[in-house]
Amino acid sequence: MTTFADLGLSPELLKAVEASGYTEPTPIQAEAIPAVLMMKDLIGIAQTGTGKTASFVLPMIDVLANGRRRALMPRSLILEPTRELAAQVAENFENYGKNHDLKMALLIGGVQMGDQVKALNEGVDVLIATPGRLMDLFERGKILLNGCELLVIDEADRMLDMGFIPDIEFICEKLPEQRQTMLFSATMPPPIANLAKKFLDNPKRIEVSRAASTNENITAFKVPVKSREKRETLTWLLRNDHVDTAIVFSNRKTTVRELNKNLQRAGFRSGEIHGDIDQASRNKELQRFKDGEINILVASDVAARGLDIKGVSHVFNYDTPWHPDDYVHRIGRTGRAGNKGRAFTFVAPEDAEAIDNVEKLTGSPIPVFGKKDVRVDLPDAAAKPKSKAKREEREEAQDAPEEQTEEKPKRSRAKKPDRDDAPERKPRKARREDEPREEKPHKEERKPRGRKQDEEPVPAGEWNGPKPDFLGVGFKG
Repeated sequence: MTTFADLGLSPELLKAVEASGYTEPTPIQAEAIPAVLMMKDLIGIAQTGTGKTASFVLPMIDVLANGRRRALMPRSLILEPTRELAAQVAENFENYGKNHDLKMALLIGGVQMGDQVKALNEGVDVLIATPGRLMDLFERGKILLNGCELLVIDEADRMLDMGFIPDIEFICEKLPEQRQTMLFSATMPPPIANLAKKFLDNPKRIEVSRAASTNENITAFKVPVKSREKRETLTWLLRNDHVDTAIVFSNRKTTVRELNKNLQRAGFRSGEIHGDIDQASRNKELQRFKDGEINILVASDVAARGLDIKGVSHVFNYDTPWHPDDYVHRIGRTGRAGNKGRAFTFVAPEDAEAIDNVEKLTGSPIPVFGKKDVRVDLPDAAAKPKSKAKREEREEAQDAPEEQTEEKPKRSRAKKPDRDDAPERKPRKARREDEPREEKPHKEERKPRGRKQDEEPVPAGEWNGPKPDFLGVGFKG
């Protein structure tokens, strides 16, 4: 059995690794660490959750142990696609490099530049950055790259998806030609292969698993569901699938916000992270998740590759990923470090093409979640579920008023001829002013209505039209 001591790491570094609780290297660590220590260029193809980060962090610490740092000129550069992943790598350096005198700086967006510039002025051995912030500081003249001896391009396929390849090419052109370059990616699309061919010198290729394959510790399912039923399905699974901690991924930031509010109203301890939240709030929410204050984290893809949290039991793809590569990285948040995990992908009718692309990329169909996969006892099929029974009661209640409404017009139509036979009433102004008002007789005492034409001439100013009979009730002459 291979141990970290067999890989050629220094005693100080081995102590730090042992203190972190690791004793046996993962396959990619066992192959990559010796190659990096030999100063070779490297292409590493490995799925997420395989210990890829430590495979370059550990040997870098030993390589940089000897040397002198200079102001504004970092000795090594690690490029990461997201703030979360950059912060995760920085945390690894702090844990493993505690026995070495190395200075590190983290350049990410969403925070003020002041402290970052100050750290650069003091000189750093390891610079961990996202392309956007690095380009910003470079254009301001706050950083020089001509002293960089070692370059790591991490999550290269994600860089491609986010449109960072032109920035990476620009950065590589500003670095010294004589340098060591390492490129890591879960997948290897043609643009990434071209990038490696352009900027790596006779690299060693390490592929610990087939490109875009999923972790064997993850049990994955797809759940055919209508869009309007996703929320109800998620709630049922969260309550009934023995969920300890879960990450729920959505394609849209608005969906993340709405879903988190609904889960909280349903009584779940949930939080959210997405691109519209500032970095300080995102870090705070992630810490709450790590500390167990919340056990459900609703996230957009901005966090899909930056989370390394132990014990995540479930991942839910509330939306089928638009990019098939994101599927591999999303479900890779569970089943880490040898633990088991379950991943559910909700597939609406409009997601048929997206899920087909995912299955083409992974090379195997995703099984459909069925009764045999349910972890709780389902009610007897003969017994109607409460929701269904209530639905039927509502339908019966709606049917009854419909019958009554059909009878009411019949009764009203039966009386209608009586009203039609009655003469049209004239306006009240037809009543003469000198005639006193009398109480109206009851219906049964009313005389049949009819029209009577005056025969005698009427004085000027008096009414000369037809006189309604009801105006003459109770008067003589």
